[in-house]
Amino acid sequence: MSTAGRILRADELQAVPWRNGQGITRELAVMPPGAGADDFLWRVSLADVVGAAPFSRFPGVDRTIVLLDGAGFRMTLDSAQVHELTTPCAPFAFPGEADVAVALAGGPTRDFNLMLRRGRATGEVEVWHDAALRPAPPDLVLLHLVRGQARTPDGDLGPGDSWLPGAEAPGTIRIDGKALAVRVHLAG
Repeated sequence: MSTAGRILRADELQAVPWRNGQGITRELAVMPPGAGADDFLWRVSLADVVGAAPFSRFPGVDRTIVLLDGAGFRMTLDSAQVHELTTPCAPFAFPGEADVAVALAGGPTRDFNLMLRRGRATGEVEVWHDAALRPAPPDLVLLHLVRGQARTPDGDLGPGDSWLPGAEAPGTIRIDGKALAVRVHLAG
């Protein structure tokens, strides 16, 4: 039974250039719908990092990044703090106004991004990595399947697919076998 939610298929996502033109992003969800880079309340996207390039700056935005695929990269924030984003599905939070230089650890990568307008939206990324039958939390805004299979009230997900639950009670999610999923939830 559908909850009037929506499934986004991996092969249907539109690739667009980063804000600084140095990479590619695929938007999964944004609030308000249709908002641009300067007026979103929150945004969830996938990014392909194919070379050493600075991240786009987003002043006043709290960012969380999660490595999904590839060897990862070294992030140098404001020429001082270094973070090795090399562990898959380990969220890392940083300020959007930071100057972020990137050095790849291997070849191209794909990462998952949550951006929240500071002082106006709060939330986090949680990784689900076990087989389970889970009630969808009421604050769930997006579930992205990294690997394996999952069943939502609106249909099945394969690797790279995402589910945006509808306004009705979200129902139950079944994560099968060795599946790995990234969940975004918002507060307030």
